[in-house]
Amino acid sequence: MHKEIKRIIAIAFFIAIGLVLPFCFHMVPSGGNIFLPMHLPVILGGALLGIIPGIAIGMLTPILSFLMTSMPSAVVLPGMTLELITYGFMMGLLVKLIKTRWVTLNIYIALIISMLAGRIVSGLTNAFIFQAGSYHFKTWLNLSFVMALPGILLQLIIIPGLYLLLKQQILKKYDL
Repeated sequence: MHKEIKRIIAIAFFIAIGLVLPFCFHMVPSGGNIFLPMHLPVILGGALLGIIPGIAIGMLTPILSFLMTSMPSAVVLPGMTLELITYGFMMGLLVKLIKTRWVTLNIYIALIISMLAGRIVSGLTNAFIFQAGSYHFKTWLNLSFVMALPGILLQLIIIPGLYLLLKQQILKKYDL
């Protein structure tokens, strides 16, 4: 029972970071779309806590953010929610499945596959929502890769190191 409470607190921590972090980046015009701040705690939470917590963090973070701040917008919310759920799920799954001799390589492989899967899910969801023809492949490429390039680089630089640090220092210490 005690371990379950710690796990719930860890999930709440990642959700809280996902609610607060975007405010730092929204000071820059289109900062959320450029730096993808909500993605960071979802990806880390999935990698560190596993599939079910990753899904929960990915689902609850954008919904709670929308309810509290109206960000992301109602139009963006479904695609972003499914994208973040995919990140949490895929990171939780792939961190367990990918086992090379190098932990850093494992996390990079999981991260890249998860990032691509999440963007594909987001693109498909948006294509379904905007089926009137206003959402094209070129729009998806621009929003998911070109505009988001700083956020993608940020994820590739920050997540592996944070993952290794948190896994060694926090998860083992608190038996999560």
